Amino acid sequence: MYKITLKRQLTKDIKLMGILAPHVVRNAKAGNFVIVIPGETGERVPLTIYDWDKESGVVYIIFQEVGVSTVKLGMMNEGDFVYSIAGPLGRHFHIEKYGNVVVVGGGVGVPAIFPIARALRDAGNSVTSITGFRTSELSILEKEMKSVSDAVIVATNDGSSGTKGLVTDALKALYDKGGKIDLVVAVGPVVMMKAVSELTKQLGIKTIVSLNALMLDGTGMCGGCRVTIGDKVKFSCVDGPDFDGHLVDFNELTSRLSAFKAEEKISLDHCKIHLAGR
Repeated sequence: MYKITLKRQLTKDIKLMGILAPHVVRNAKAGNFVIVIPGETGERVPLTIYDWDKESGVVYIIFQEVGVSTVKLGMMNEGDFVYSIAGPLGRHFHIEKYGNVVVVGGGVGVPAIFPIARALRDAGNSVTSITGFRTSELSILEKEMKSVSDAVIVATNDGSSGTKGLVTDALKALYDKGGKIDLVVAVGPVVMMKAVSELTKQLGIKTIVSLNALMLDGTGMCGGCRVTIGDKVKFSCVDGPDFDGHLVDFNELTSRLSAFKAEEKISLDHCKIHLAGR
């Protein structure tokens, strides 16, 4: 059992949570993830590590309530205990001095680029962060991203905050200004990562994406998170989650992610009915 030390609501359905887990914090690095089980009979939920504090042993996660398990996790409060938290899992992001790096985050992908941007900047890179949201009401971590970036560009679909348009529009505008871009890192919805990768392939810019494939055990045993990278099958949990964006079969990934949408909706509807009757 692991104590929840902090809970903060960032938007209507996005929450930040701190969990006392020294075993996770001890070896946590940018790009790692954890698997959380809210209650004893709950399912495993893979979540990217947003931040950690080695002194207190607290690991921080940010998640969106989209399914039964994340809804139940979101109902827990400071002082409550999650049943289990395992990690750090996955390969951490490879940090070196690339030069001029652009990190792109869409929605709840922004918490994942925060520690990557910080580590890249600490390694001597010039970091520009582009964060994208549908509207200003969904915008998160602008202050935090500014603290780990040389420049931050916020893009909203409706123009209610920052520049109007998609993250690809902001990335193309940045490229058109003539500044050299040595690496792009993109984390967010599959459609966003695909669009960024297609753009950077045309522009000839190396691109790394973090894949959110369906996952069960997180240790490479179940094979549920398999993805096709070039002509090879990889497991997101042990080979990733970071891969060359120009080699990812995004169509296959999209298809696999939608495989259980109907069942997920039924389960969530039942959960909401149960909670409403309490």
